[in-house]
Amino acid sequence: MYAVLETGSKQYRVSAGDRLEIERLPVEAGKPVTFDRVLLVNNDGKVTVGSPTVASATIEADVVEHIRGEKKVAYKMKRRKGFRKTIGHRQELTVVKIKEIKTQAEPGSIETPATISQSPTTN
Repeated sequence: MYAVLETGSKQYRVSAGDRLEIERLPVEAGKPVTFDRVLLVNNDGKVTVGSPTVASATIEADVVEHIRGEKKVAYKMKRRKGFRKTIGHRQELTVVKIKEIKTQAEPGSIETPATISQSPTTN
């Protein structure tokens, strides 16, 4: 079973037991966190796609630690002017461990098989 969640304007494919480095969350280390923006859930071949989110799905996770990402260096230079400027940036990240993906069958949900066959189109 896996799901696609959105946090920090990015999308992640997660399963139970995964560790993720995501944008910094205002939650202390060791505390649980719940993600409500679940875009897709695949439960043993039954795919539920949200519009835009799956209403009955949540993802439970524990905050492991807060870290800083690797340093990104931006270097600016203008030729023949003597202008050189170096700027560094380290992103603030939160490491979370996914505990479980919770879903409830809903009568109005869209469920399709995991493998979607598309008919060939002619141009």
